[in-house]
Amino acid sequence: MREGGPAGALFTDLYEITMAQTYWRHGISKEAVFETFFRTLPQQRSFALCAGLADVVDFLEGFHFTEDELSYLQGQGQFSSEFLAALREVRFTGDLWAIPEGTVVFGGEPMVRVVAPILEAQLFETLILNQIHLQTVIASKAARVILAAGGRQVVEFGARRSHGTDAAMKLARTSYLAGAAGTSNLLAAMRYRIPAFGTMAHSFVQIFDDEGEAFETFATSNPGTTLLVDTYDTLAGVDRVIELARKLGPAFDVRAIRLDSGDLAALSRGARARLDRAGLQSVGIFASSGLDEWSVDALLQGGAPIDGFGVGTSLGASVDAPTLDLVYKLVEYDGRGRTKLSSEKVLHPGPKQVHRRSDRGIFSGDVIGHADEALPGEPLLVQIMKDGRRLPGVDLGLEAARTRAREQLASLPRELCTLAPPAAPYPVQFSERLQRELEALEAEHER
Repeated sequence: MREGGPAGALFTDLYEITMAQTYWRHGISKEAVFETFFRTLPQQRSFALCAGLADVVDFLEGFHFTEDELSYLQGQGQFSSEFLAALREVRFTGDLWAIPEGTVVFGGEPMVRVVAPILEAQLFETLILNQIHLQTVIASKAARVILAAGGRQVVEFGARRSHGTDAAMKLARTSYLAGAAGTSNLLAAMRYRIPAFGTMAHSFVQIFDDEGEAFETFATSNPGTTLLVDTYDTLAGVDRVIELARKLGPAFDVRAIRLDSGDLAALSRGARARLDRAGLQSVGIFASSGLDEWSVDALLQGGAPIDGFGVGTSLGASVDAPTLDLVYKLVEYDGRGRTKLSSEKVLHPGPKQVHRRSDRGIFSGDVIGHADEALPGEPLLVQIMKDGRRLPGVDLGLEAARTRAREQLASLPRELCTLAPPAAPYPVQFSERLQRELEALEAEHER
């Protein structure tokens, strides 16, 4: 299991264990198929970017109950010693199919398929949903920011307002997966081997009596740095950077200035004009301060000469769409399709595959069919694990996922790359065979 990941086998809900004991007592042990998907996209979204698979695989490969966990369950008074002894031997022995990280997905499309004896498969629900949900939500938000930035640098700044340390780590990882240049979070940069970025804090400027002295001290100690110019008066701060360039001459090595408050559009134009007049065209402008995809888009549409963006709170909490209605549902048991007929939550039976069609390199529509159907288009789910172990040659690395995300976003229809929802959603349909199988089960339940 990846360092810093979920604590262990007890990262599950109580009812998973009570169901497992009931299965064990009654000899219910046939093979089950569970699928993870979300039913609909949030109103503000036109696509999602799936993420979290690498952590799921790490968890499944290392899954076991520790003696401390079994002792805790024993103390609850509702589990027999014989059942707990059986739990001691439980490992993941099944197969895992999934849509690789960095792939664009839509409502109803299975992202993960677990095939295993029912007792095993039931235990993984909470962990799979937890890891796929958070990372897909954040990757999808980050992808929107990346698209809005139009090729300009985006750096993730959100650790301070993330919902806990694990969420902050996953924020850095999935933002990078979606196309961010890197993170300000050093632990995440080290663990995931992604670029670390940082400028300076207002407090550094404040401890000096003279802003110019603060800039010189920091710049000469940190070649290639970015100077924060808005502690007092932003444009006056820019002038002090220019004065520093004249003072240091060839030794001046400042990569950019950072704007962190005020009217970023007006200030960036004013700063750019001053820098250019001073011959400092190579000094870029980096902006932060409560940014999201909408404000980044507005700045660039308004012609703001900004070269990069630091995005934090809105990204880390995915403020406008913080959740997906992600579920983990039984679709087959003992070779028979299973369904759920609740109002507005109808479940198509059987293991499925998603087939994606493209037209000249642009996605044109998806069909969800039975796993063994031969349908036009590229099948998206691939086998990741067999008999409880990952298959040789399966690349779950972050760089591979990042490359895939870049290719996927480049293949989105143009109307899905805008911030507003498109006039018509991306076409996703179920195959005729799946529809017939659902109707047959509906008729059977009615009888």
